[in-house]
Amino acid sequence: VSYTSWFLDAFNYAMFKKINVLNLSIGGPDFMDHPFVDKVSELAANKIITVSAIGNDGPLYGTLNNPGDQSDVVGVGGINSDELVAKFSSRGMTTWELPNGYGRIKPDIVTYGSHVKGSSLNGGCISLSGTSVASPVVAGAVALILSGAPKKLSLINQALVKQILAEGAVKLQHNNIFEQGHGKLNISKSLELLLSYEPKITLSPPYIDYSESYMWPYSSQPLHCVGMPSIVNVTIWNAISVTGRITSKPEWQPNLDKNGDLLLVEILYSQILWPWTGWMAVKISVTNRGCYYEGNAEGSIKLVVYSSTQNNHHRHTVQFPIKVKIAPKPPRHKRILWDQYHNIQYPPGYIPRDSLKIKSDPLDWRGDHIHTNFRDLYHHLRNRGYYIDVLGAPYTCFNASEYGSLLIIDPEEEFFDEEIYKLQKDVFDYGLGVVIFADWYNTTVMKKMQFFDENTREWWIPDTGGANIPALNDLLHGFGISLSDIVADGYIQLGEHSFYYGSGTTLDTFPQDDDTILISALLNDQGAEVIRKKTDFKEAPNTLPIIGLFQMNSRHRIKIDIPEEFPTLNVDVGIELNGTENDIFTYNPAINKRVLLQSTIQRGQQETNSSKDEIIKDYVGVQTLRKEGRVAIMGDSNCIDSINAENACMWLINAFLEYTMNSHTASVFKKYNSVIQQSRIAKIKTHPKRLKTSKLHKYSKVVDVNNKLRKRSLTKCTV
Repeated sequence: VSYTSWFLDAFNYAMFKKINVLNLSIGGPDFMDHPFVDKVSELAANKIITVSAIGNDGPLYGTLNNPGDQSDVVGVGGINSDELVAKFSSRGMTTWELPNGYGRIKPDIVTYGSHVKGSSLNGGCISLSGTSVASPVVAGAVALILSGAPKKLSLINQALVKQILAEGAVKLQHNNIFEQGHGKLNISKSLELLLSYEPKITLSPPYIDYSESYMWPYSSQPLHCVGMPSIVNVTIWNAISVTGRITSKPEWQPNLDKNGDLLLVEILYSQILWPWTGWMAVKISVTNRGCYYEGNAEGSIKLVVYSSTQNNHHRHTVQFPIKVKIAPKPPRHKRILWDQYHNIQYPPGYIPRDSLKIKSDPLDWRGDHIHTNFRDLYHHLRNRGYYIDVLGAPYTCFNASEYGSLLIIDPEEEFFDEEIYKLQKDVFDYGLGVVIFADWYNTTVMKKMQFFDENTREWWIPDTGGANIPALNDLLHGFGISLSDIVADGYIQLGEHSFYYGSGTTLDTFPQDDDTILISALLNDQGAEVIRKKTDFKEAPNTLPIIGLFQMNSRHRIKIDIPEEFPTLNVDVGIELNGTENDIFTYNPAINKRVLLQSTIQRGQQETNSSKDEIIKDYVGVQTLRKEGRVAIMGDSNCIDSINAENACMWLINAFLEYTMNSHTASVFKKYNSVIQQSRIAKIKTHPKRLKTSKLHKYSKVVDVNNKLRKRSLTKCTV
């Protein structure tokens, strides 16, 4: 155990002694430990070059450790003797910016960290591996490089060191930018750059090129019109001054000779650069004129930074070249929308792990993103020809008629009432398919997962379960679907397919019709094991419904009442199974019609009501009959999650998408359909409630920060 106060004392001592280079072979997931993070920035402001290990949680993506993931720290990854990023080395992207934005490039640089010889405490040598070994190699190299250019010592700062390391690095052939950063450490080249160095401002990455495999994931999918923008998060390194200013908006300059006018570029940026760094977020999309185009489009962003030194004021211009691959707009049945907006990870709150089987690390801190722990799923879908857009905004901000299916995977966030209303409308009126992979939720289990945090001196209780089932039930109420608070686990065999159902929920209610598909399995009550704290405790397994598929029709459309102008969140006085009436509350799922009507003018919102028989035309002019959409749901996400999957169930998401996109029901579903065997299914109706002790409202984008019983006003869509 280590305490933040220990590090603060050590950092203060380092500044007092005016050291030049500081190595930190430590790290953790809490990038919101503000006293620690701020003190690390203070080190940089005082010209102390901080070098830190990036973490040993590879080969999974989104596993960077703090402080190595900070923009004012040199984050170091490890490679092996084969010139490949080591399996243990943590990969990017940074998860600070999720769910609304996109992560930064990290690590900054890599060097040898596998089987490195070092001194043993007992004498002689010892072979060590880890980024904690690679980090001091870089720290020593930095000290060596600086000592080789004594005339440049007055210029040394964090940005300068990053610039010479990045520009001198050698790119590895078989690893992408989120694995290796700028490449392998090259001491001689970096020293050569320092000897001729003049203060400047550079960018990381220095350019973006969707045609380079090094630029994964940008290179993995071309852009097309009427899609969500692709986001590039650029770090600005200002070696001229510890502070800098961007006084005017960076300017997009399309290359008209190379189809740059087909790109729409939106730029967000930090007006103040401190210490030595800033950021620029670039959102890239394709205009409607590019709907039929296939090829590249190019241009650049002009960025002007003002800096001041002791005697002078500086104006420095930087260019950020952009090269994008464009493809013709794909048909609707090949387009998937990934819901990122409703995913939350630790920090800022106690979001527990999806699998209760893993007890060593209770925190879910990897971001739940299509390019982090669902990277394998992303590659699988791309290999099958699907195009995946990432939604970082509420459901009111997309046009459902453009997408075949919406993927809702393991959501922890609440839903706006307007989202609940719109999703029902999208499915029934616009034929949108919905695929859901949920996760466990049980308030008694959550209480059993509390622990005492030594740094904050507080008891921590999860703010939700593996997924926010009460919120998900609100969302699905209009479809007649709800999930239970049973926590089930076990190995499942469906024909030739087997997979582990790890800490999942079960279906509580589901529409009944001739077309209903309901798959049940014999599963253990894992929640009871956790509550009793006995791993050898086993209740008799129950046959529980875990998979449901249904073709929506007007007979099953449940009316959602329209309440008063400003709905409140009602306290539920009912008693929950495994809970108490004092610990739980529930939201009123009613809709604010006035706000909803106003939201129809926002970008992406359908402006007219259409019947299911309305004839529509896609972009190539083909007429299709609009029908109600389909819903496919499973109570667990572990088998598609790269972290927890014991036997990946990509075949299952294939079958789900074939059902929701093309109305094809896989034979395995027909074979194991248990609708006709309802008497064998455990009939336990347990509607989960929310914990009153939950602190989700303190960082939720939906719930009022000052009143957990109210929701915020609907977030506006950006144009």
